[in-house]
Amino acid sequence: AGSARCCATSPHVPRIRPQEIRKVVQTLEQTAREILTLLQGVHQGAGFQDIPKKCQKAREHFGAVKTQLASLKTKFPADQYYRFHEHWRFVLQRLVFLAAFVIYLETETLVTREAVAEILGIEADREKGFHLDIEDYLSGILTFASELGRCYGSIAHFSCCRIIWSRLAVNSVTAGDYSRPLRISTFINELDSGFRLLNLKNDSLRKRYDGLKYDVKKIEEVVYDLSIRGLNKETSGAGGEK
Repeated sequence: AGSARCCATSPHVPRIRPQEIRKVVQTLEQTAREILTLLQGVHQGAGFQDIPKKCQKAREHFGAVKTQLASLKTKFPADQYYRFHEHWRFVLQRLVFLAAFVIYLETETLVTREAVAEILGIEADREKGFHLDIEDYLSGILTFASELGRCYGSIAHFSCCRIIWSRLAVNSVTAGDYSRPLRISTFINELDSGFRLLNLKNDSLRKRYDGLKYDVKKIEEVVYDLSIRGLNKETSGAGGEK
C-alpha cells in the first residue's frame, strides 16, 4: 500500500492497481479463449475452405486484444514490468501461440517476434516499454509446435480409428489433402533445427523443447506411416519419402 501511495504522488507515474491488473488479464484470457474457439473451427466440416474467413475474424479479435493490452499498460509504472509480469505471462504466451496459428494458417510460415508484437500492439524492444519478452515468445511458439505435433499424433493411429486429437493434420488426411501433413512435417523439422541453435537457460523452456523433440520423432514415424500406405505418392515429386 505504501508503494502504491508513493507511485501515486506523481501525475506522470501510473498508480499501481493490482486488482485492476487482474481484471484486465481476465478479459485478455476470455478474448484468447474466443480466438482459440474460432480457430478450432478449421478442424470441423468444411473448415479448410473457411480458413481465410476465420483468420480475418481472429484478427478482428486481436484488435480487442490491442485495446486490452493498452489498458493494462496504464495499471502500473513502465519500469515495474517484471514486478507484475507473472500476472500476464501465461496469457501473453497463449496469445503468441494464437498469433502464430493465424499466421501459419494464412502463409504456412513462422511468425516473428516483431510481427507478434505488432499484432498485439506492444513493443518487441524492452527498452521501449510494455513488450513481448523473448522467453514468452519462445514459449508461445513451442505451444504452437506442440499443437501441430498433436495433429500428427492422431495420424499415427488413423488406420486403427484411434483418432485421439481432431486437429489440422488429421482432418487434412480425411479430406484427402495428403500434402498438408508433409508440409507440416517440414515446418516442424525446420523449427526444431532453429531451437537447437539456441542456448536455452530457462528450465521451463528446456523442458518444453524436450517435448518438441518428442513431437519431431513422432512426426517422422507418421510421415513414414503415410508413405508405406502410398498416401503421399500424388504429392511427392520423387516418390514416397520418410
